Amino acid sequence: MSHWIIAPVVLPAVLAALIVLLARGNLAAQRGIALVGAVVLLAIAALLLLASTAGPEVYRLGNWPAPFGIVLVLDRLSALMLALVAGLSVPVLIYVIGTGWDARGRHFHALFLFQLMGLNGAFLTGDAFNLFVFFEVLLIASYGLMIHGGGRDRLRAGVQYVAFNLLGSTLFLIALATIYAVTGTLNMADLAGKVAALPEGEAGLIRAAAVMLMLVFAVKGALVPLQFWLPGTYANAPGPVAALFAVMTKVGAYAVIRMGTLVFPGLWPLIGGMLEPAAVATIVLGALGVLGSRNLARLVAFAAIGSMGLLFLAVSAFSVQATAAALYYLIHSTLAAAVLFLLADLVLERRGGLALQAGAPMSQLGLIAGLFMAGAVAMAGMPPLSGFVGKLLVMQAMPAAWVWTVILLASFVTMLGLARAGSVLFWKAHETGEMAPHPAQPLAFGAVGLLVAGLIGLTVFAGPVTAWLTLTAEALHAPAAYIAANGLESP
Repeated sequence: MSHWIIAPVVLPAVLAALIVLLARGNLAAQRGIALVGAVVLLAIAALLLLASTAGPEVYRLGNWPAPFGIVLVLDRLSALMLALVAGLSVPVLIYVIGTGWDARGRHFHALFLFQLMGLNGAFLTGDAFNLFVFFEVLLIASYGLMIHGGGRDRLRAGVQYVAFNLLGSTLFLIALATIYAVTGTLNMADLAGKVAALPEGEAGLIRAAAVMLMLVFAVKGALVPLQFWLPGTYANAPGPVAALFAVMTKVGAYAVIRMGTLVFPGLWPLIGGMLEPAAVATIVLGALGVLGSRNLARLVAFAAIGSMGLLFLAVSAFSVQATAAALYYLIHSTLAAAVLFLLADLVLERRGGLALQAGAPMSQLGLIAGLFMAGAVAMAGMPPLSGFVGKLLVMQAMPAAWVWTVILLASFVTMLGLARAGSVLFWKAHETGEMAPHPAQPLAFGAVGLLVAGLIGLTVFAGPVTAWLTLTAEALHAPAAYIAANGLESP
């Protein structure tokens, strides 16, 4: 099984290179290579998800042992994230092919595969420096996808996105340099022992480095006050690209969970004390942004920001139950945001704009309205879909009255904003002229339907999924097996 661990990183990189070298002028070949690659990645991710239940497994590049060599580590959390990326990428790619988005610019499929490589590498790496490297792969590929199709607004938002993330990358390097100067290693499993054994006199530098890392991950996760890049970026990105980006903010949450439980558990009172108020502010900002938005894409972007606030609020509690709830909500919010971004793109294609104002009825109005209702119910956290289950799990894990109040009020405001948008776009549509005909696009609707089916499945199988995630959270909070798999001793 060990050699399969590197496949989610190598396969998309090889396929992307093949597309650039051999299929640059053949869109059909690019589509075939990318779609087959995404389906194969989904099968590999499913295989690794099953294998992860046997315990952590390490892949040593060049057969150099940790902490001297580069290692990839498969455990329950990394396998879960691989499966989420693969499960999202297949419907998004089907949507791209069904709508012809890949024909509006060059190298879409190569960039798409490089994006998958960066995501998978970030989730698998057992080395903090290579986490930085894969972050940069993500940044480069995502910028290319962000400006796909061109346009002044898209280019401006892309430049802002890159500039803000480059500042985060600089801070990341400074934090890693500080950690290496103090401990002499960047292997995560080795850091777990080195940080725990540091004398009190050297702990100050590690605390400073930990705070810097959390700021970097807060940038990636769009936490207040570092969320400024997200609304403009996601609102101006092509719809399917924004849907794929729904999992990118989760890289920040993943990194906080991984580094917090493995390397910095002793510093969690400091880290959690930073995350909790920022998460609450993010929830509030997201809800108010949904209510106040006059553009559908910006509304969905603010909904995604609010979901990240709830996710980080659960993470800040630093308990097994709260971490399991956070992981469940992570899966749900990724799928729900992707559904709404794809639906926003369908609306844009039919209306020529995303302003929330009444207009002529759209082609396939009833189908789009039904899918939007499902996505809105899920995103707002209303029953019966998985958003309600996820928020209930978070509230059970954090039974403080103020937490319940924030979550319930934010859910109510978000529901109002989404209901207003749906009413204006679908129920108040009236004839101001003839309805422009539009192709049926069965592949596009099928892709959105797959994501909605994922939300329904997450709801129906909430019990088994939560049980599996609880075991994942228990392993995260007791990382001895992860450290031992690297051939190192627990602190």
